[in-house]
Amino acid sequence: MYAYYGRYLLIDLSSGRCEPQPLPAAEARAYLGGAGLAARWLYRHAPAGVEPFAPENPLVLAGCPLVDTGLTTTAKAAFAARSPLTRFLGESLISSHFAIALKRTGWDGLVMNGACALLSVLVVDGEQVRVLPMPELAGRSAAETERAVRAALGKGFQVAAIGLAGERRVRYAAISHDGRHAGRTGLGAVMGAKNLKAIAVRGARHAGIFDPEGLRDAATDLRRRSLGPETAKYRLLGTSANLLTFDRLGVLPTRNFQQATFSGAERLTGETLAAERGRERTGCAACAVGCEHRYLPGAGEAAVRAEYESLFALGPLLGIDDPDSVLRAAALCDEYGLDTLSLGGTLAWAMEAVDRGALSTAYLEGVDLRFGNAAAVLQAIPRIAAREGALGTLLAEGSRLAAEAIGQGSEAWAMHVKGLELPGYEPRALKTLALGLAVGARGACHNRSSAYDADFGGGADRLRVDLPRGREAAEAEDRAAVLDSLVICKFLRRCFDDFYPDAARLVALLTGWDIDGEELAETGRRIVTVKRLYNQREGASRVDDTLPPRLLSERVPDGPGAGSGITATDLDRMLDDYYQARGWTRDGLVSDAASNALLVAPTPGPPASTDAAG
Repeated sequence: MYAYYGRYLLIDLSSGRCEPQPLPAAEARAYLGGAGLAARWLYRHAPAGVEPFAPENPLVLAGCPLVDTGLTTTAKAAFAARSPLTRFLGESLISSHFAIALKRTGWDGLVMNGACALLSVLVVDGEQVRVLPMPELAGRSAAETERAVRAALGKGFQVAAIGLAGERRVRYAAISHDGRHAGRTGLGAVMGAKNLKAIAVRGARHAGIFDPEGLRDAATDLRRRSLGPETAKYRLLGTSANLLTFDRLGVLPTRNFQQATFSGAERLTGETLAAERGRERTGCAACAVGCEHRYLPGAGEAAVRAEYESLFALGPLLGIDDPDSVLRAAALCDEYGLDTLSLGGTLAWAMEAVDRGALSTAYLEGVDLRFGNAAAVLQAIPRIAAREGALGTLLAEGSRLAAEAIGQGSEAWAMHVKGLELPGYEPRALKTLALGLAVGARGACHNRSSAYDADFGGGADRLRVDLPRGREAAEAEDRAAVLDSLVICKFLRRCFDDFYPDAARLVALLTGWDIDGEELAETGRRIVTVKRLYNQREGASRVDDTLPPRLLSERVPDGPGAGSGITATDLDRMLDDYYQARGWTRDGLVSDAASNALLVAPTPGPPASTDAAG
């Protein structure tokens, strides 16, 4: 095999026992890597109905075939487990040198079962694997843990770690490396439940490349494209450039989705931050784009990464327009290991609960959680990370479980899908995205379905529910699944002339497979299907493919989309269209015939025609 090692490692953290598992070429070709293989392995190794915090809930770490090949934006790895936040598929990517070091260990991935007796570090040093107790790391941030583990183990290790939030099983805790995070769905809490503080990887192996010269030429071309006009805004301002644009379009959720525009948006946008304060620009490992922009919250403070979703979740969603406070809140999330989106969504729910008298002073413990009160947010974050007191314990559960705990109708303004808090888009004014969020395997996620492309691209009227939406949403999911499995950054999706044939050519140069665009599109459908099958096994059905009550009963109150809405009937029509496009039942279930047809791996054919030597 080229690009793969043909094996992954099954690790029992309780005993330290390791069992190599085969990765047949047919399975690698069927699921590619990253999010695809992670979902397939989770479906295989996770017992049906396993509790998220049980030792038997496996934590999967899957590498990607394009990692360490010279192709830009491909240094990513995927984590997966049953999510403690949603109780369905939990999956998140991390983009950093950790992914490269994992690839060089000589393993295509790890599946970790059991739990450590003491707070420990899993060390994978090529063929040498051990569980190293390090209880002295308790309470340290991910960054502090990385430094301590490297100091203890020596040079060359890359370390993914959890902060205090993961140790305390905050249901939206992240896994972090070098300031980047596998943040969504709470996989840091799964690590914490396993008493696993960190994973350290090191290696010196290199998976083969079928056509090295051809891939070098392709890498040069992709790098050139990645520096073109399609990524210009990311290089100049990063994703923070979206904030002012979304406000102008009336799709910037504000004060827990009670408004769609924010009067203080200009203070938080990338243009203002760049003009008013010191800035550092960097990027992920093996990336030519360099979309990461860091800003100084104040004199003597460290620069903080400012991405759109964090700015939205800690700013407009909470009614806060002070950039220093928003940046400091983001820095605290990094320190404790918290997903900024779920944190912001949970705090926004709490602020509305306070406004409506549903959250009593017994919970608040002196923290004045009201929209616009930045000081209260900075007070609340450490309490949540530590599960300190009534407030920290409640909000560490996420908005869905917190709403269920206090009741009083507060479920109506818990803005989540399947337990995962919504991203920074107003679904009532972006109808294709609304469908994409409702059907998402991991919950409300714009990254696993770039269905908003259809809304912003002018191909559909974003303010009207007209059909077909199902086919567009399904195709967006399939494309995202391939990008997340190869892995290629989604910021490059418009840099290809024709994505599937162009991406298939990269795969063929790397692996020698005689693969074409049609097969790669089918692979995307297969990956989405195995995610659905996992959720289906855990009880998911049509009833879970829905939107928060507010979005189905209230119309957009302001901005260009004022008056636009989605009714339950509208959503039902779109769901019918989506399930039909997928070939699923009207209940949203994958039939045995459909699953058997899609999950069967393709038969590997002869290598692609080339003059390259092996």
